[in-house]
Amino acid sequence: MADDKPFTIESFYNFVKEKKLMGGKCRSCGKLLVPPKPLCPECFSSDLTWKEIPKNGKLRTYTVIHVAPKQFQAFTPYAVGIVELEDGAQLPGMIRNVTLDKVQVGMQLTVDFDAEQTTHEWPHWPRYYFKPTHPE
Repeated sequence: MADDKPFTIESFYNFVKEKKLMGGKCRSCGKLLVPPKPLCPECFSSDLTWKEIPKNGKLRTYTVIHVAPKQFQAFTPYAVGIVELEDGAQLPGMIRNVTLDKVQVGMQLTVDFDAEQTTHEWPHWPRYYFKPTHPE
């Protein structure tokens, strides 16, 4: 049961392994915590519940990575952005399945999940990424 899991980044990635995006929702003030935290930064309540968050949103900002850590070098160059999801939550992530010259602020993106872990090094957590909602 989701409410039994602690509100940690590890729990967040356990949900990603199940192909779910989950955040902590404060029952006191309604703030959505993505990534999850054990305490609401708005009202300091620890009365939280898990909530599935939308997988679609708009790109708010991005950068292109040319020099990457060892475990991501095979992807270079690649874009990483912050996507504002349909419920207002903002989530960072890699942007894939689009050429870098087509990446632009405001584009519609959706979350997808890696089928399997691509590295045996850190991070060991399953991965999500963003891709265009309407590929060209």
